[in-house]
Amino acid sequence: MALADTRFATRRRKLSAKLASMRIDDMLVTHMTHVRYLSGFSGSNGALVLSKDLSAEIATDGRYTTQIAEEVRDIEALIERPCAEALLQRIEPGRRVGFEADYVSVAALERLKKVLPEDVTLVPVSGAIEEIRITKDPIELANLTEIAAFTSAALEALVNAGELRAGRTEREVAADLEYRLRLAGAERTSFDTIVASGPNSAKPHHGAGDRVLEDGDLVTIDFGAHRAGFNSDMTRTFVIGEVTDFAREIYEVVLAAQAAGVRAATPGRALVDVDKACRDIIEEAGYGDFFVHSTGHGIGLDVHEAPSASTTGVGELTENMTLTIEPGIYVPGKGGVRIEDTLIITSGAPKIITGASKALTVV
Repeated sequence: MALADTRFATRRRKLSAKLASMRIDDMLVTHMTHVRYLSGFSGSNGALVLSKDLSAEIATDGRYTTQIAEEVRDIEALIERPCAEALLQRIEPGRRVGFEADYVSVAALERLKKVLPEDVTLVPVSGAIEEIRITKDPIELANLTEIAAFTSAALEALVNAGELRAGRTEREVAADLEYRLRLAGAERTSFDTIVASGPNSAKPHHGAGDRVLEDGDLVTIDFGAHRAGFNSDMTRTFVIGEVTDFAREIYEVVLAAQAAGVRAATPGRALVDVDKACRDIIEEAGYGDFFVHSTGHGIGLDVHEAPSASTTGVGELTENMTLTIEPGIYVPGKGGVRIEDTLIITSGAPKIITGASKALTVV
């Protein structure tokens, strides 16, 4: 527990320094992902106040009295509901209190204003915690690597067991894959599993429906696992039965684009250039109009988080960031291919933590 306490205290120290630079006395944290990031508390209801002098208070309701005592050893816990209002009422007069502008609704803000102590000013803050989260610590990277490994193994086991084949529905394949993830230790999926077959593979976010897989289908499987707050995300595309010339062509183009994106993902590289590395190959092959999303995103406590490798991506990669590389081609009425890996940015070549084969696989 001492190691975990040090890790959360280090994160709070970084945020406190940001608060001081913004002339903010206290920060009210209500987004539960951020409450967990700063304290270790994994309940569904809570709030935290962090001051620029590093003092902190946390609150939750009575359902989590035991849990918060076990998970948070270095912050005084207040058991009261509603949590944010209870903590805000304890703020000393004359303070400037930041709140998470990206996560507080208009209605919630009005509730906070009703209990605001005298001479306390609420200040909207955006992106301060996300900027700290963008670089992962060793424990985060270890968790992400472990989840990615059993995610990859689950997909390979599904294919080896013959559970991806003609005659089965997309929904059946998704259910078998999710069952394997659960057996491997997942608490849930990171997002709704995508099994997109035949013409459905031309829909980047199709889902998993009742369509029956047929010979000649391209089948894109995009899925992830969630455990202990962390997520995985990967995509592979398969062919059922015989490979058509169209399927082989777009698969080879996407695979080349994906490899180029991985090579480009090095410290100091602009995120727009990582996106461009993938996009250039797809455009040169004549399929530029069919690559309809960004190249990749960070992953951690959220399955989609900063940084973003896209045509509008801001900033550069640094060591210990995470990034997915997931180019795709989607031709309406015919089919599509997406190949996605999750990377850890290192001092040299990136580390790919989603290890399942990317070779064209016919099942």
